Amino acid sequence: MDYPNDQAPGAPVRSGIPEHGRVPKYYAVKARIDALVGELGEGAAIPTERDLCERYGVARETVRQALRELVLEGKLRRQGRGTVVAGPKLAQPLSLASYTEGVRRQGRTPGRALVTLDRFPCPDPLAAETGLTRGEPVWHLERVLLADDERVGLESTYVAVTRLPDLDTAFDPDSSFYAHLAAQGIAFGDADERIETVLATPREALLIGTPPALPMLLIHRVSRDTEGRPLERVRTLYRGDRFSFTTHLRG
Repeated sequence: MDYPNDQAPGAPVRSGIPEHGRVPKYYAVKARIDALVGELGEGAAIPTERDLCERYGVARETVRQALRELVLEGKLRRQGRGTVVAGPKLAQPLSLASYTEGVRRQGRTPGRALVTLDRFPCPDPLAAETGLTRGEPVWHLERVLLADDERVGLESTYVAVTRLPDLDTAFDPDSSFYAHLAAQGIAFGDADERIETVLATPREALLIGTPPALPMLLIHRVSRDTEGRPLERVRTLYRGDRFSFTTHLRG
């Protein structure tokens, strides 16, 4: 197989061309629009579907399929009745650092919008997963994640009320939960984390402001303090078109 000399290490081999050499028409159009995106700046409007059809000599559905994929990949975003070039994805580190720290490192302004903060008896599944006691009071903190006022995710945090008895009065929902823990003298020891791809529920999609068909990155985290005691259980949805995750591995 011949590889082009300018093939980027992270790009699909042979630009995604099948071995039989027959390139789907929509994919050829997608590649050309992708190249156009590279020439335009963030926020720039791309030509209309009609203009793209005339430019590339294809049917409107072919252009629409190409645009749908570029939107799902996060290279384009819908704005009003048009489509514009999206900004780069947020690269969130897989570590015990907070969302706030990760977003600030990329020059963006983090924020959160409170959805709910309530307390209820710890149910069996949560107790089994975290090591908390069944029936003990737990807080449920649910917030929409923001980056430069753009809704990019949804976070649900569960923590024992005995750990943070005044969470409902002493905590600013727009601030970092991890910074609040540190201020209370609580330090992280270790955590178990699992990542999967899901579709948001209709409620989640409405809160995040995305179509239900947009793929989401879902992170489950169960954290413990330095003494091995249960600390938090977090379920975080990130928009698949706006996030990537990074980590450093050592042998």
